[in-house]
Amino acid sequence: MKKCNSLQEVREQIDILDDKIVELISQRSHLIRQAATFKNSIEEVKEEDRIDFIMQKVRKKAIELDVSANMISDLFRIMIDEMVETEISEFRNAGTF
Repeated sequence: MKKCNSLQEVREQIDILDDKIVELISQRSHLIRQAATFKNSIEEVKEEDRIDFIMQKVRKKAIELDVSANMISDLFRIMIDEMVETEISEFRNAGTF
């Protein structure tokens, strides 16, 4: 982690990270759309075991990195819920449902 020497520098670093976070979420979203092409039902899209696995994994990672596991869980829950809806739309638009 870079040691900043001013508030302006901290803000610049935060802005850089924010851009990277959005880029990573975009990449994840594109992969989710691809995943829809490999699934045969809405139940596969809403696979609770996979969602539970992801949630446990990110909570563990948050704890390792000393960031609020509850905050990370909340963020991932929102992201996963939205991406599941996107995947369902992709699945339906492909005409496989």
